[in-house]
Amino acid sequence: MSTSVVVSAVVIVIGLVACVTDVRSRKIPNLLTFSAAGAAFLFHLARAGAPGIVTAVTGWVAGLMLFLPFFLLRGMGAGDVKLLAALGAWLGPFQVIWLALFAAIAGGVLALVVATSRGHLRTLFRNIGNMLLFWYVAGPKPVPEQTLERSTSPRLAYAIPIFVGTVITIWRH
Repeated sequence: MSTSVVVSAVVIVIGLVACVTDVRSRKIPNLLTFSAAGAAFLFHLARAGAPGIVTAVTGWVAGLMLFLPFFLLRGMGAGDVKLLAALGAWLGPFQVIWLALFAAIAGGVLALVVATSRGHLRTLFRNIGNMLLFWYVAGPKPVPEQTLERSTSPRLAYAIPIFVGTVITIWRH
């Protein structure tokens, strides 16, 4: 079996498990994300030696760094960040950039659908405007009323957009 087929199958399974746990509990377990990353390191080391582990580690770091700012601004959970990092360890640094881009687009679409279906569309756009104004005045930092801990708006299981981004990334590769 080729490396790309194995990697594709593994990231699909990781993504599906993350979706199920995120929808059910609004959490993505560390056991899943850390095990997935560790398995990716071992897999790439066994398949390609030192260059393989370099690809896995740089993919993990790239995934971590792409979503870390959103976590630091309290707009995303840590499990989402660790999930993208774990998938990056499997896919490598360039593919995880595409995954994050596709996930962001899917997340935006999902946010619009959820906000519209629950009557929160005006609130969504008002919050975005307030956030941009707050950042303009105070600099980029968490907006107190709009963090995950304090917001009353509907919350998204972001593993779903990450999974969509994963599927599109694999499909386009």
